[in-house]
Amino acid sequence: MLKHHVLFDETVIAARVDQLARAIRKNLPDLAPVTIGLLTGSFIFLGDLVRALARLGVEPQVDFMAVSHYGPSMESSGQVQVKKDTALDLTGRPLLIVDDILDSGRTLSVVRDRLVQRAPSWLRTCVLLDKPSRRIVPISADYVGFEVPDVWVIGYGLDAGGEGRALPYVAALEREEN
Repeated sequence: MLKHHVLFDETVIAARVDQLARAIRKNLPDLAPVTIGLLTGSFIFLGDLVRALARLGVEPQVDFMAVSHYGPSMESSGQVQVKKDTALDLTGRPLLIVDDILDSGRTLSVVRDRLVQRAPSWLRTCVLLDKPSRRIVPISADYVGFEVPDVWVIGYGLDAGGEGRALPYVAALEREEN
């Protein structure tokens, strides 16, 4: 296992997901939004978020897009690739895009711009983690779980080269000393 230290444990994450759901519920124009999670990192967060929304009377339709600019390495290629798009008709529907982390801003910007062309009635973005120190594209999320420093994070759906995704908490990788 990769050496790491916990940033946000299960209890803290669960409480924050509930807070996000309440904020989203308050702003939703319709109780049947479409939620689109960006794979692979968002799958755990999206699952917890839609359950929290359901406890508040919201019945989201769930879909996913597979979008990547990392590939198998831990270095961004800088090119965002849409590997799986949504086939849902978004016209006139409220839409919530859910991602694991807002880092450079490239992925969320490409996806948002792509989906806004499909004429949803309302479009908001929600990220578990925000790393503003790495922002290249000027974008911010409408709903943010936690801000994180410029460290590589794993757990709760996020990975480092395929490792750490199933950890029940969010952790920072520890730098290896040479």
